[in-house]
Amino acid sequence: MAVVYRLPWVAKWLYPQAMSTVKFSEQVLCLTFDDGPDPGSTPYIMDILNRNAIKACFFCTGENAEKFPELVSMLVKEGHVSGNHTYSHLDGIGVTTKRYLDDILRAVPYTSSVIFRPPFGRMKPGQYRALAGCYKIVLWDLLAADFAENVSGKKIIEELKVKIRSGSIIALHDKPISRKKNFLEEFIKMMKDSGYTFVLPDFNM
Repeated sequence: MAVVYRLPWVAKWLYPQAMSTVKFSEQVLCLTFDDGPDPGSTPYIMDILNRNAIKACFFCTGENAEKFPELVSMLVKEGHVSGNHTYSHLDGIGVTTKRYLDDILRAVPYTSSVIFRPPFGRMKPGQYRALAGCYKIVLWDLLAADFAENVSGKKIIEELKVKIRSGSIIALHDKPISRKKNFLEEFIKMMKDSGYTFVLPDFNM
């Protein structure tokens, strides 16, 4: 069973303005972290990133960001980017467009009014159209199931090594269960040893 998933081609067709890779001439990768902030994982992630001089995007739920505003302030102060991941981690497919947009708007004061990632990587067409004009929608090239109890860090690294490609936006998770896998620093070292550097997306693209 796979534990690292490539974005389905249909998502690129459904959401043509959404970003799933970064465009650079050299070998680059972009790290992103979903579902935080969390005192059991965010400081740990930031410590690893800072030791390796890497900036990343944190797609925070408004609920967690409201609960832990000091963590959002810390990550922004250290040069990372805070993105909007809805207030309550809503799956757009299961709710009305109005409820979905209201939930995103509720998260704005705590997260971002310009950068958005849909939970589960999916939205209804009407939701996408409403968001595409005012948000930079960021999906991913590779998504790791580091949130799953039965998935090991070793397995995640093995699959990332095979599937990674220059420009990949990698979606990991800012959760204590993901921290327990203890694979982030090893993955970063492996990629640096292979000639990759880590960048933030150009949100003006």
